[in-house]
Amino acid sequence: MERLLECHDRAVWLVDPGPPAVYYLVDRAAGGVLINAPAFTPDTCRDLRRHADLRFVFLPSRIGARDLAAWRAAGARVLVSAQEDGVADADLKVGPQHKLTRTIDFVPLPGRTRGTCCLRLKNQPGVLFLGPALAPGASGWPELTAASDDYSFESRVMGVVALKGQAFEYLFTDTFVPEHTRFGPGAAAALHAHIDQLFA
Repeated sequence: MERLLECHDRAVWLVDPGPPAVYYLVDRAAGGVLINAPAFTPDTCRDLRRHADLRFVFLPSRIGARDLAAWRAAGARVLVSAQEDGVADADLKVGPQHKLTRTIDFVPLPGRTRGTCCLRLKNQPGVLFLGPALAPGASGWPELTAASDDYSFESRVMGVVALKGQAFEYLFTDTFVPEHTRFGPGAAAALHAHIDQLFA
């Protein structure tokens, strides 16, 4: 595991570059939150628990669903968007009305899949886990590009444009390429410039 970010009372670790990439959010209030589910092994579970008690697996989309029964047996509650198809054994279906803690909530970003959803850390410096909604472009910063199996690229465009109203410094996606992927600080400025270029 590689620590990518540490600030205040939380840290973000890269568990597996994937695809899809798996992150471990260690938060004082929320405990340990897996973003996407890696293949379950007792060693992986032990490694995670060295940093925090594993409490949740959040799936930004069905693409990140692996070995959910094993992760649930290990004590994690599985969270997925109420709009997402293909994840039958989730413990909680979440949406914009839900909060994991006072400063952690969910932002729908449908388009890549029907229920693609973002996990947002609202307190500064601001962090978004976007799942498959964006992917690193040539610059390494997350960008918006159409995929052949998009549920709705138009919906994805609208959701990503709405991110211009969010305050954040870090963006993490399902794609993580070591030595290439850029995630912050400066992610908001990079994304805003990308969106402006798309609509220029």
